[in-house]
Amino acid sequence: MKKTIARNQSTSGSQPQKPDDNFSKLLEKIDKARLPKHIAIIMDGNGRWAAKRGLPRLAGHRAGAKAIRSTIEIANQIKVKYLTLYAFSAENWRRPRKEVFGLMGLFEETLNKEVDELNQKNVRIKTIGDLTKLRKSTRNKFLEAEEKTKANTGLNLIVAINYGGRQEIIQAVRKCCSLTNSQEIDEKKFASLLYTADIPDPELIIRTSGEFRISNFLLWQAAYAEFWITNTLWPDFTKEEFLQAIHDFQHRQRRFGRVN
Repeated sequence: MKKTIARNQSTSGSQPQKPDDNFSKLLEKIDKARLPKHIAIIMDGNGRWAAKRGLPRLAGHRAGAKAIRSTIEIANQIKVKYLTLYAFSAENWRRPRKEVFGLMGLFEETLNKEVDELNQKNVRIKTIGDLTKLRKSTRNKFLEAEEKTKANTGLNLIVAINYGGRQEIIQAVRKCCSLTNSQEIDEKKFASLLYTADIPDPELIIRTSGEFRISNFLLWQAAYAEFWITNTLWPDFTKEEFLQAIHDFQHRQRRFGRVN
Protein backbone atom coordinates (compact mmCIF):
# COMPACT_ATOMS: atom_id res chain seq x y z
CA MET A 1 0.00 0.00 0.00
CA LYS A 2 1.29 3.46 -0.85
CA LYS A 3 2.00 5.54 2.24
CA THR A 4 0.89 8.75 0.58
CA ILE A 5 -2.77 9.28 1.42
CA ALA A 6 -4.71 12.37 0.39
CA ARG A 7 -7.57 13.66 2.49
CA ASN A 8 -10.09 15.89 0.75
CA GLN A 9 -10.73 18.96 2.91
CA SER A 10 -13.65 21.30 2.36
CA THR A 11 -12.81 24.97 2.78
CA SER A 12 -15.03 27.35 4.69
CA GLY A 13 -15.35 31.02 3.89
CA SER A 14 -14.80 30.67 0.13
CA GLN A 15 -17.69 31.33 -2.24
CA PRO A 16 -18.95 27.94 -3.47
CA GLN A 17 -19.15 27.43 -7.20
CA LYS A 18 -22.23 26.03 -8.87
CA PRO A 19 -22.08 22.21 -9.02
CA ASP A 20 -22.38 22.23 -12.82
CA ASP A 21 -19.40 24.61 -13.07
CA ASN A 22 -17.28 22.44 -10.80
CA PHE A 23 -18.21 19.31 -12.71
CA SER A 24 -17.40 20.80 -16.11
CA LYS A 25 -14.06 22.19 -14.94
CA LEU A 26 -13.02 18.92 -13.32
CA LEU A 27 -14.11 16.93 -16.37
CA GLU A 28 -11.88 19.11 -18.55
CA LYS A 29 -8.91 18.46 -16.25
CA ILE A 30 -9.16 14.68 -16.50
CA ASP A 31 -6.73 13.04 -18.90
CA LYS A 32 -8.95 10.38 -20.50
CA ALA A 33 -5.84 8.57 -21.79
CA ARG A 34 -4.54 8.07 -18.22
CA LEU A 35 -7.62 6.94 -16.35
CA PRO A 36 -7.08 4.36 -13.62
CA LYS A 37 -8.23 1.11 -15.19
CA HIS A 38 -9.77 -0.11 -11.93
CA ILE A 39 -11.24 2.09 -9.19
CA ALA A 40 -12.50 0.55 -5.95
CA ILE A 41 -14.60 2.34 -3.34
CA ILE A 42 -15.10 1.70 0.37
CA MET A 43 -18.53 3.28 0.76
CA ASP A 44 -18.53 4.37 4.40
CA GLY A 45 -20.77 6.67 6.43
CA ASN A 46 -24.37 5.69 5.70
CA GLY A 47 -25.15 5.14 9.38
CA ARG A 48 -23.57 8.40 10.50
CA TRP A 49 -25.41 10.28 7.75
CA ALA A 50 -28.71 8.92 9.05
CA ALA A 51 -27.83 9.55 12.71
CA LYS A 52 -27.07 13.22 12.00
CA ARG A 53 -30.60 13.57 10.67
CA GLY A 54 -32.31 11.55 13.38
CA LEU A 55 -33.20 8.84 10.88
CA PRO A 56 -32.93 5.03 11.11
CA ARG A 57 -29.74 3.52 9.72
CA LEU A 58 -31.59 1.96 6.80
CA ALA A 59 -32.52 5.47 5.61
CA GLY A 60 -28.80 6.13 5.32
CA HIS A 61 -28.35 3.01 3.23
CA ARG A 62 -31.20 4.12 0.96
CA ALA A 63 -29.56 7.51 0.52
CA GLY A 64 -26.28 5.71 -0.18
CA ALA A 65 -27.95 3.81 -3.03
CA LYS A 66 -28.50 7.15 -4.80
CA ALA A 67 -24.78 7.92 -4.49
CA ILE A 68 -24.04 4.52 -6.02
CA ARG A 69 -26.20 5.36 -9.01
CA SER A 70 -24.48 8.71 -9.68
CA THR A 71 -21.02 7.17 -9.23
CA ILE A 72 -21.80 4.41 -11.74
CA GLU A 73 -23.11 7.05 -14.15
CA ILE A 74 -19.93 9.13 -14.09
CA ALA A 75 -17.63 6.09 -14.19
CA ASN A 76 -19.48 4.83 -17.24
CA GLN A 77 -19.54 8.29 -18.82
CA ILE A 78 -15.77 8.75 -18.73
CA LYS A 79 -15.21 5.07 -19.60
CA VAL A 80 -13.56 3.68 -16.50
CA LYS A 81 -13.17 -0.02 -17.23
CA TYR A 82 -13.59 -1.52 -13.74
CA LEU A 83 -15.44 -0.15 -10.70
CA THR A 84 -15.63 -2.17 -7.48
CA LEU A 85 -18.07 -1.19 -4.73
CA TYR A 86 -17.68 -2.60 -1.21
CA ALA A 87 -21.37 -3.22 -0.51
CA PHE A 88 -21.41 -5.70 2.38
CA SER A 89 -18.42 -7.09 4.24
CA ALA A 90 -18.05 -10.50 5.85
CA GLU A 91 -18.02 -8.64 9.18
CA ASN A 92 -21.31 -6.80 8.52
CA TRP A 93 -23.28 -9.84 9.69
CA ARG A 94 -22.45 -8.61 13.22
CA ARG A 95 -24.80 -5.67 12.77
CA PRO A 96 -28.36 -5.75 14.21
CA ARG A 97 -30.51 -8.37 12.51
CA LYS A 98 -33.08 -5.76 11.48
CA GLU A 99 -30.43 -3.72 9.65
CA VAL A 100 -29.00 -6.77 7.87
CA PHE A 101 -32.48 -7.93 6.85
CA GLY A 102 -33.26 -4.44 5.57
CA LEU A 103 -30.02 -4.30 3.60
CA MET A 104 -30.78 -7.58 1.84
CA GLY A 105 -34.18 -6.21 0.89
CA LEU A 106 -32.57 -2.99 -0.34
CA PHE A 107 -30.12 -4.95 -2.51
CA GLU A 108 -33.02 -6.81 -4.13
CA GLU A 109 -35.08 -3.64 -4.57
CA THR A 110 -32.15 -1.77 -6.15
CA LEU A 111 -31.35 -4.61 -8.53
CA ASN A 112 -35.00 -4.79 -9.61
CA LYS A 113 -34.96 -1.06 -10.39
CA GLU A 114 -31.53 -0.66 -11.95
CA VAL A 115 -30.46 -3.81 -13.80
CA ASP A 116 -32.40 -3.22 -17.01
CA GLU A 117 -31.05 0.31 -17.37
CA LEU A 118 -27.50 -0.82 -16.58
CA ASN A 119 -27.87 -3.54 -19.18
CA GLN A 120 -29.02 -0.97 -21.75
CA LYS A 121 -25.93 1.10 -20.93
CA ASN A 122 -23.68 -1.90 -21.65
CA VAL A 123 -22.62 -2.30 -17.99
CA ARG A 124 -21.53 -5.76 -16.94
CA ILE A 125 -22.29 -6.76 -13.33
CA LYS A 126 -20.10 -9.18 -11.41
CA THR A 127 -20.02 -10.12 -7.73
CA ILE A 128 -17.08 -11.08 -5.54
CA GLY A 129 -17.47 -12.69 -2.15
CA ASP A 130 -19.28 -15.70 -0.71
CA LEU A 131 -22.83 -15.49 -2.03
CA THR A 132 -23.77 -18.84 -0.49
CA LYS A 133 -24.43 -17.16 2.88
CA LEU A 134 -26.93 -14.66 1.47
CA ARG A 135 -30.61 -15.42 1.69
CA LYS A 136 -31.77 -17.24 -1.43
CA SER A 137 -33.84 -14.40 -2.89
CA THR A 138 -30.94 -11.93 -2.59
CA ARG A 139 -28.41 -14.38 -4.01
CA ASN A 140 -30.69 -15.13 -6.96
CA LYS A 141 -31.10 -11.43 -7.76
CA PHE A 142 -27.33 -10.98 -7.99
CA LEU A 143 -26.94 -14.15 -10.09
CA GLU A 144 -29.73 -13.01 -12.43
CA ALA A 145 -28.04 -9.61 -12.82
CA GLU A 146 -24.74 -11.28 -13.68
CA GLU A 147 -26.40 -13.55 -16.22
CA LYS A 148 -28.38 -10.75 -17.87
CA THR A 149 -25.33 -8.49 -18.31
CA LYS A 150 -22.58 -11.07 -18.93
CA ALA A 151 -22.19 -10.22 -22.62
CA ASN A 152 -21.81 -6.47 -22.06
CA THR A 153 -18.49 -4.83 -22.91
CA GLY A 154 -18.65 -1.45 -21.16
CA LEU A 155 -18.05 -0.69 -17.49
CA ASN A 156 -17.40 -3.77 -15.36
CA LEU A 157 -19.34 -3.12 -12.15
CA ILE A 158 -18.03 -5.40 -9.41
CA VAL A 159 -20.11 -5.66 -6.25
CA ALA A 160 -18.24 -6.97 -3.21
CA ILE A 161 -20.96 -8.71 -1.20
CA ASN A 162 -20.27 -10.84 1.88
CA TYR A 163 -16.67 -10.13 0.97
CA GLY A 164 -13.60 -10.25 3.20
CA GLY A 165 -10.00 -9.97 2.06
CA ARG A 166 -8.68 -12.45 4.63
CA GLN A 167 -11.42 -14.93 3.81
CA GLU A 168 -10.61 -14.60 0.11
CA ILE A 169 -6.93 -15.34 0.74
CA ILE A 170 -7.78 -18.35 2.92
CA GLN A 171 -10.00 -19.88 0.24
CA ALA A 172 -7.21 -19.34 -2.31
CA VAL A 173 -4.73 -21.07 0.04
CA ARG A 174 -7.11 -24.03 0.30
CA LYS A 175 -7.13 -24.28 -3.48
CA CYS A 176 -3.33 -24.13 -3.46
CA CYS A 177 -3.23 -27.08 -1.07
CA SER A 178 -5.01 -29.21 -3.64
CA LEU A 179 -2.25 -28.64 -6.22
CA THR A 180 0.07 -31.60 -6.56
CA ASN A 181 3.13 -29.51 -7.38
CA SER A 182 3.81 -26.65 -4.94
CA GLN A 183 6.42 -25.28 -7.36
CA GLU A 184 3.53 -24.15 -9.54
CA ILE A 185 2.52 -21.56 -6.95
CA ASP A 186 3.80 -18.05 -7.60
CA GLU A 187 2.13 -14.64 -7.39
CA LYS A 188 0.45 -15.03 -10.77
CA LYS A 189 -0.87 -18.48 -9.95
CA PHE A 190 -2.10 -17.38 -6.51
CA ALA A 191 -3.87 -14.36 -7.97
CA SER A 192 -5.67 -16.66 -10.40
CA LEU A 193 -7.27 -18.44 -7.42
CA LEU A 194 -8.78 -15.27 -5.94
CA TYR A 195 -12.32 -13.97 -6.53
CA THR A 196 -10.75 -11.31 -8.75
CA ALA A 197 -8.93 -13.76 -11.03
CA ASP A 198 -10.05 -12.01 -14.24
CA ILE A 199 -9.97 -8.47 -12.83
CA PRO A 200 -6.89 -6.19 -12.76
CA ASP A 201 -5.72 -4.92 -9.38
CA PRO A 202 -7.22 -1.57 -8.37
CA GLU A 203 -5.02 1.41 -9.11
CA LEU A 204 -7.14 3.83 -7.06
CA ILE A 205 -9.08 3.11 -3.86
CA ILE A 206 -11.48 5.78 -2.60
CA ARG A 207 -12.76 5.79 0.97
CA THR A 208 -15.47 8.08 2.25
CA SER A 209 -16.22 9.33 5.81
CA GLY A 210 -12.60 10.22 6.65
CA GLU A 211 -11.54 6.83 8.04
CA PHE A 212 -7.93 5.76 7.42
CA ARG A 213 -8.25 2.00 7.27
CA ILE A 214 -8.64 -0.70 4.64
CA SER A 215 -11.33 -2.71 6.48
CA ASN A 216 -10.40 -6.14 5.12
CA PHE A 217 -10.94 -4.96 1.52
CA LEU A 218 -8.90 -6.32 -1.41
CA LEU A 219 -5.89 -7.03 0.83
CA TRP A 220 -3.90 -8.85 -1.84
CA GLN A 221 -5.01 -6.66 -4.72
CA ALA A 222 -4.36 -3.32 -2.98
CA ALA A 223 -0.59 -3.88 -2.69
CA TYR A 224 0.22 -0.90 -4.95
CA ALA A 225 -3.07 0.98 -4.98
CA GLU A 226 -3.21 4.72 -4.46
CA PHE A 227 -5.62 5.84 -1.72
CA TRP A 228 -7.84 8.91 -1.78
CA ILE A 229 -9.80 9.68 1.37
CA THR A 230 -12.58 12.22 1.80
CA ASN A 231 -14.43 13.36 4.92
CA THR A 232 -17.68 13.23 2.96
CA LEU A 233 -20.16 10.62 4.16
CA TRP A 234 -21.09 8.21 1.39
CA PRO A 235 -24.66 9.45 0.72
CA ASP A 236 -23.20 12.93 0.05
CA PHE A 237 -20.46 11.68 -2.29
CA THR A 238 -20.72 13.43 -5.65
CA LYS A 239 -19.58 13.01 -9.22
CA GLU A 240 -17.31 16.01 -8.65
CA GLU A 241 -15.49 14.23 -5.82
CA PHE A 242 -15.11 11.13 -7.98
CA LEU A 243 -13.47 13.25 -10.67
CA GLN A 244 -11.30 15.01 -8.08
CA ALA A 245 -10.00 11.66 -6.86
CA ILE A 246 -9.04 10.72 -10.42
CA HIS A 247 -7.44 14.12 -11.01
CA ASP A 248 -5.32 13.75 -7.87
CA PHE A 249 -4.38 10.21 -8.86
CA GLN A 250 -3.15 11.44 -12.23
CA HIS A 251 -0.73 13.83 -10.48
CA ARG A 252 0.93 11.23 -8.29
CA GLN A 253 4.20 9.47 -9.02
CA ARG A 254 3.77 5.70 -8.98
CA ARG A 255 7.21 4.12 -8.61
CA PHE A 256 6.44 0.50 -7.62
CA GLY A 257 9.67 0.25 -5.59
CA ARG A 258 11.78 1.99 -8.21
CA VAL A 259 13.27 5.49 -8.16
CA ASN A 260 12.55 8.20 -10.67
